Amino acid sequence: MVVVGGGECGARAAFALREAGWNGPLTLVGAEAVPPYERPPLSKSMMTGPHASAPATICDAEMLRNGGIDFIAGTTATDIDRDNHEVVLAHGRRIAYRRLLVATGATARPLPIPGAAADGVRYLRSHSDALALRDRLRPGARIGVIGGGFIGLELAASATLRGCAVTVVELAPRLMSRGTTPQIAAVVAARHERAGVDVRCGTGVARLERRDGATLLGLTTGETLLCDTVVAGIGAVPETALAHKAGLAVDNGVRVDTRLTTSDPDVFAAGDCCSWPHPLYGGRRIRLESWRNARDQGGAAARNMLGADEPFATVPWFWSDQYDLTLHIAGLPDAATTEVVRRRHDGVEIRFGLGPDGRLLTASAIGTESAAARDIRLAELLIARRATPHPTTLADPTVSLKALLRQEPH
Repeated sequence: MVVVGGGECGARAAFALREAGWNGPLTLVGAEAVPPYERPPLSKSMMTGPHASAPATICDAEMLRNGGIDFIAGTTATDIDRDNHEVVLAHGRRIAYRRLLVATGATARPLPIPGAAADGVRYLRSHSDALALRDRLRPGARIGVIGGGFIGLELAASATLRGCAVTVVELAPRLMSRGTTPQIAAVVAARHERAGVDVRCGTGVARLERRDGATLLGLTTGETLLCDTVVAGIGAVPETALAHKAGLAVDNGVRVDTRLTTSDPDVFAAGDCCSWPHPLYGGRRIRLESWRNARDQGGAAARNMLGADEPFATVPWFWSDQYDLTLHIAGLPDAATTEVVRRRHDGVEIRFGLGPDGRLLTASAIGTESAAARDIRLAELLIARRATPHPTTLADPTVSLKALLRQEPH
């Protein structure tokens, strides 16, 4: 068994192969010269902690050895020889496989703007990226964040907490336009503004220029901003070069079926790099950039590589920490046609989204720390069971979600 990709998905898959009973040779190939590590802290605690920290590793060298996993670090796979069942590495080594998992993740989407290659523009995908960016987040530094999605806003919050003067530029009319409801986005925007962030929605960046050691942002409004550092957070692009070169089907990521099998039955794909038809959403093909999805798909792919017949139907789940707020989302917000709001006695609002047939498709909430985590977890279980709770009952805070869950068949 060979796993290409040493991130969350690939590492979890390697250990899951052992847990599922694979006793033969097992190789994990990672592009970075460090053991697999968690990426969510890169935009949060890695930036705000008192000192630059080492990566939060998923496993160390000893764990890999004890698991019988041959970890090849600091190299990439350049080819898949499907006829001979071999993976070719950048330095020429060939590794035979019975089953192969492609877990190559995603790369930061580059800015399609003149001057985007300027020295002052930074992206965040790796620990080394985080170290370089952290050095620039000094008190008083002028930080421009292009993109008002999750990663851009988490970095804006972290930079603000470090004493920077932050401006967020978002082309869409509101923040997090693809990720959550307008009402929750408004709460997030207000919190950033209270912290002193200059939030500019409906505004694009037309050009970037280096000027006297700083970066000038020319906005589509005609205004200009002078920044010490510009952070680009406009999404990610699935890393499909290896799959494409091997002739595997690609469709907004490596195309897989519900069992995470590619167009080659001996090659699987999982995590940020793949798209698959989700059974809970009418077979709609989706691709998720989510820590938990990467973890869960890694495990599911491992079991299916060993012959399991396990459709991947886990409910999508996201979270984001910004200042003292935590956002939780279960399901796909854009799949709902009707919204039901539950206003809890502690002031937290749970926003449920229902489909045309009344089925619960999504739930989201924002509050301090983990105030809404339990309710979103219960809503996630209801979504998984294709529940159709009555809107009045769903909106009533005196009716526990746990009671609704008991009424649903497993």
